[in-house]
Amino acid sequence: MTRMTEMAKDLGKALARTEEYQALKQAISNSADDRQLAELRTELEGLESRIEAALRAGEEPDDDLKSGYEETVGRLQVSPGYQRLVSAQANFDKVLLKVNQTIQAGIAEGAESRIIMP
Repeated sequence: MTRMTEMAKDLGKALARTEEYQALKQAISNSADDRQLAELRTELEGLESRIEAALRAGEEPDDDLKSGYEETVGRLQVSPGYQRLVSAQANFDKVLLKVNQTIQAGIAEGAESRIIMP
């Protein structure tokens, strides 16, 4: 394994130990056990299948189907389990953004250096 690959693996391990990742992992686990979320997901999947079938048939989904879908999405978005999941994902995304910005800064600094790494 190359040195860079080892460093990337170490970074991945460090990210997995952050509070933000642990919170995301817990939120994902909790969402899997959340009956309300499971029911809403199942309902949405059914509605999406009906919408997709209508579109494949070259038809516009009827208004009842559209409004049912929008209403179900609205219920999903306000459910506490979904909110916790979205919040945890957003917090971890911020960590990843900072890491990527730091990597980009390091690349910029490295590009200016005259030293060539093997």
